[in-house]
Amino acid sequence: MSLTNHGTIPVAVSARHVHLTQEHLEILFGAEHELTKRADLSQPGQYAAEETVTIAGPKSEIARVRVLGPCRPATQVEVSFTDAMKLGVRPPLRESGDIKGSAPVTITGPAGSVELPEGLIIAKAHVHMTTEDAKTYNVENGQIVTVEVGGERPVAFRNVVIRVSDSYALEMHIDTDEANAGFISQGAKGDIWA
Repeated sequence: MSLTNHGTIPVAVSARHVHLTQEHLEILFGAEHELTKRADLSQPGQYAAEETVTIAGPKSEIARVRVLGPCRPATQVEVSFTDAMKLGVRPPLRESGDIKGSAPVTITGPAGSVELPEGLIIAKAHVHMTTEDAKTYNVENGQIVTVEVGGERPVAFRNVVIRVSDSYALEMHIDTDEANAGFISQGAKGDIWA
């Protein structure tokens, strides 16, 4: 089966991070605590907060993991496979938000800690785009595509999920393991094949 090039998109590297509910934010940082914006992220309305936490598994912990805002309906921790091995856990490869039956993790902040029975995942590579972008690139929400990134060590990412919402900005997200494998840094471009 031959694939067709649907165009070039920006690629961004997403490091380990945590999304918190308001309830868990207050357990970790104190009653009525609100996140402090550090920097806007490329996705509209999303930001890196000043707050960081420590995440722990049965083997070890990782400190200074950035919290992203705003708060969400469910707490979720996204790590790379390398991070997971360090923690001593085997989280599933999932789309963000799909945490049912995922790996357990303990999150600790300055005011307390939260033991999650599930919520730790390795995020699937995915492309954010608007409805208009989807028309331009001739793809649809939920479609699985291949994205090729050139450079010194070219790499093709298969099973990349297209995620369409008018609240998104056009960008592919990969984790640090995927970026390191292809010598990919912020500002890279990739071609969508489907």
